[in-house]
Amino acid sequence: MLKIYLVRHGQNVDNLNGILNGHRDEPLTPLGEAQALTTANHIKELGLAFDTVYSSPLIRAFKTAEIITDNLKLDKPKVLDNLIERNFGVMTGESASRIEELCSPEIIKTETITYFLSPSGAETFPQLIKRGGKVIDYLNQNHKSGSVLLVTHGDIGKMIYASYYNLDWKDILTSFHFGNADILLLSNDSPANEPHVFKQAQHNH
Repeated sequence: MLKIYLVRHGQNVDNLNGILNGHRDEPLTPLGEAQALTTANHIKELGLAFDTVYSSPLIRAFKTAEIITDNLKLDKPKVLDNLIERNFGVMTGESASRIEELCSPEIIKTETITYFLSPSGAETFPQLIKRGGKVIDYLNQNHKSGSVLLVTHGDIGKMIYASYYNLDWKDILTSFHFGNADILLLSNDSPANEPHVFKQAQHNH
């Protein structure tokens, strides 16, 4: 049986400044690096071992993955392009505080995040869940058992989770928060309604 662990990147400059990053490639903040190290230490405490660590190509995820692999003395992360964050289209670089103003009524509000659904040029969640499915297919083809770690992003991470458990994307958006450097588990023996292995204190507005 294959166990898939998902880690979201640590806080980056756009997170700190309340900017919608999408494919923007800003680095981790010092706090983001510390969050990645905290996650690495928690992985050690749990006694987890990974056959392979995959990362999104964006620097905020890859640096998070590097901090983890260096700390655990694992091979360097391998880039998996489908782990890249959702393309935010025209919302890329906008202030997160303007989502409701610019995208209503095509939004879904949660306690922590307001999700925009279909601004010009953005990947939709139905498209994103299909991409998440490609990640799952790739892993199943290349890893029959053991454990792998994916270092990725908030929106695509949730859609990978939804695809694995065959859940509705709208339900996943509202059911839990995938915060900076949190760890989720996807496994046949892990219930879909218990996503988190580890939660970090969150500092973003």
